[in-house]
Amino acid sequence: MKHDDWQTQFRTVFNSGAAAWKRDRKSPDSMFDPEDVKFLNSIGCTAQELFDFVDDLQRYGEPDYQTALEVATLRYDYFLNVLKGQSTGRVASMDELPAKSDEVDGIAWLPRIIEKARLKLRGEMPADLMYGCGGDRQFLDGMKMTLPQFLKLTWESGDNNRRIIDAVKKCAGRA
Repeated sequence: MKHDDWQTQFRTVFNSGAAAWKRDRKSPDSMFDPEDVKFLNSIGCTAQELFDFVDDLQRYGEPDYQTALEVATLRYDYFLNVLKGQSTGRVASMDELPAKSDEVDGIAWLPRIIEKARLKLRGEMPADLMYGCGGDRQFLDGMKMTLPQFLKLTWESGDNNRRIIDAVKKCAGRA
């Protein structure tokens, strides 16, 4: 699939999801038809993940479509280039995540969002978890970063937590 082709189809599915939400189809199962789900899976996205973005935009006014697209683009690139278009076949448990109150270098939430970003990249998000939830958005806003920036930083940093921590502190003016 050509780069622009999938993005055009992603916009169509996103917009149809928003229209479905307004018709009170407010679950991943009712929001997207089987062809939409098949397309989403082909780019390494689940109906749940796109539902979360559509639902939060409708309820809270964010994250916007461009953010959803940028996050999906990073995930798709990771899916193709790192995972070679194959699912890991794993879904993480909520118990594996650091607590919201866990801190590193005095920064609460950072250990949690690092793990969430890694799960997002690998396509291992449990249905009850959203990369880009209100807590993530509030945290990253305070750190002067965006969801796509943090996801890209996490990808580029691999397993190097210190690189992520130092970059976040620098963006936030805490370095």
